[in-house]
Amino acid sequence: MTANLHPFDTLSPQRIVAAVESLGLMLPGEPFALNSYENRVFQFRDDEGRRWVAKFYRPQRWSDAQIREEHAFLQELADAAVPVAAPWRDDAGETLHTHAGFRFALFPQVVGQAPELENPEHLFALGELIGRLHAVSSRRPFVERPTLNPAERVAYSREQVLAGAWLNRRQRQAYLRISEALEPLLVAHAWPARSLIRVHGDCHLGNILGRDAEFTLVDFDDCGMAPAVQDLWMMLTAQSDPEWRAQLSELLEGYEQYHDFDRRELEWIETLRTLRLMRHSAWLVARWADPAFPRAFPWVASEDYWDQHIRTLEQQRLALEGGRWLA
Repeated sequence: MTANLHPFDTLSPQRIVAAVESLGLMLPGEPFALNSYENRVFQFRDDEGRRWVAKFYRPQRWSDAQIREEHAFLQELADAAVPVAAPWRDDAGETLHTHAGFRFALFPQVVGQAPELENPEHLFALGELIGRLHAVSSRRPFVERPTLNPAERVAYSREQVLAGAWLNRRQRQAYLRISEALEPLLVAHAWPARSLIRVHGDCHLGNILGRDAEFTLVDFDDCGMAPAVQDLWMMLTAQSDPEWRAQLSELLEGYEQYHDFDRRELEWIETLRTLRLMRHSAWLVARWADPAFPRAFPWVASEDYWDQHIRTLEQQRLALEGGRWLA
């Protein structure tokens, strides 16, 4: 392998087919690549017409123990009738497989569309879905999966962004200043350890699929320990307070059919939003050696992107200082 070749560059269609067929399934055609950047994900049908998704894990991101804990969580949820796609098991009960140096797993394909967050029926159903998830996830903690810690997340994000030549001199000074100003605010608006439960961790609309207000959660790659509101806040998209309250009311009404929600957690939304914004930019620059990232996110190399990112972080500082959220 040459110095400039990324590991995923060797994941050819032939190698993907060989990996899947090593598990005893037969593929009459080539897999179809789905939009995924952290890992590589492919859709295919086997010779019996069954629809599958094969997920090839990014090397050196998660340990085998962390991936298996994710898989065990999915099976626990599926056993409790929570709508998720649990990984396929071979005759020995194994869900994590290897081929040609790649670790991968198979999942039944989930079909459907993303929910409509302006639709009250969909919001109620999403609340039910997350409430059912948390009713199970609150039973015990993760052991191997990470815990969301604001101080650690800010330090990691700052390190990744400042390590390269992404920012000009003015931007570096501004980014360093705002990230240092945000850190104590984020720590002050953090959550106690007793509020941590197992969460999906990345509940954006692309990870929720369904029809007729019946939805399934997919892609638990970021599951970990965090407050319950981590799986709810990204569904609150309204800009005005009355519309935001209406969304929240529908979401929590559905959620509390299955699990109690402590409304004091709403105070942590801006903390979570800030951490996600900082982590997203850090993730982009940390993955830049993967050729898929410059192709998909070329604007990251522009001054405008970083100017906007710094302005957004300044807005988050004001939000954290202002304290919009209420019980």
